[in-house]
Amino acid sequence: MKIKKVVALGAAVGVALAGLGMAVPANAEPVSNSYVMVGSDTLQDAANALANGTSIGGAPIRVTAGGNTIGSYDAFGSSAIQTKNSGAYFGRPAGSGAGVNALRASITGATYSGNAAVPARVISGQVDIARSSSGAGTNANSNGLLAYVPFGRDAVAYAYNGTNADLAALTTAQLKQIYESNTPVTIGSTVVKPRIPQNGSGTRSFFLGAIGVTTLGSTVGDSSANTTPENDASILAADEIIPFSAASWVAQSNGATGVNTTAAASAANVHLGSPNGVAAFTGTGAALVPNASFYNAAPFGRDTYLVVEYARINPTDPKYDVNLANLLDPSKATSLTNTGSFSSTTGAVKRKFGFLAPSSTTLIRAYASL
Repeated sequence: MKIKKVVALGAAVGVALAGLGMAVPANAEPVSNSYVMVGSDTLQDAANALANGTSIGGAPIRVTAGGNTIGSYDAFGSSAIQTKNSGAYFGRPAGSGAGVNALRASITGATYSGNAAVPARVISGQVDIARSSSGAGTNANSNGLLAYVPFGRDAVAYAYNGTNADLAALTTAQLKQIYESNTPVTIGSTVVKPRIPQNGSGTRSFFLGAIGVTTLGSTVGDSSANTTPENDASILAADEIIPFSAASWVAQSNGATGVNTTAAASAANVHLGSPNGVAAFTGTGAALVPNASFYNAAPFGRDTYLVVEYARINPTDPKYDVNLANLLDPSKATSLTNTGSFSSTTGAVKRKFGFLAPSSTTLIRAYASL
């Protein structure tokens, strides 16, 4: 399981958290003195790098808000997190859906429970941004109270553990059969063992939608009461497959992340598959580059998002927060949503983490009610 990457990443880029005016609780993640991001594992490594500071794009960059640091909290780690000074400890949001739900509770004052280990608590004002690897979907609404702001372009492939070529280039139809079957599916000489990421994972929901599965088959061993982490190549046993973010695979392989689950896994016959025979990346070793042909094509290419309360980035609303709005403004070189290619922009950092520019920079409003 990928855990505590914010600590490892801080060490990797030479960011000294001490002396920056941030308290560090027992879980070793910084208490933010301004805005807080939670949610998707897929976006967290790039978000952590931008929040903590990095030179991986070619120039030193640290995204701040009105001169204050921001906090990005991992999807996995300790059961509870404390995000703001004197704020309540609450269950860690693990994944896109959990992040959005935490944001909604932070806005409305409803109780939130991120996991069974932590009691539901009121978390008003404790979350400002949700990282989401899935879009608004059926919650999209032109008058919606949340705004999905495009972050970067990703794609979803699948990781597999195999010693032959049977699982290397599964088709959409084969993946659908594997994930909805109630009897074991054999590809070539391999009996495939499907796995699925944790409930609330944006990668999970996107992948199932991409292959047209609405009900998981009984051969998916971790389909219910599931805490299987996404984007962790180390969990696969022989002949197992699992959906995997292409951006996360590229970032881990390139050494951009604090924890790399692909290095040892590759030596143990775990690889990233090529859905329909199209590779998700080009290059080898620690020099992988996203394959735009795969990222930009249906059904596996996807935009990813940062989700905020729409009123706080709407200049005509009394709740408008100029610093938060600037963080989500793609026209600003060092905003979280910039898509530039110059080394002085955050877009250059996101490319090192396997993201391409999103298909659109237009926000999507969602949730008619919270």
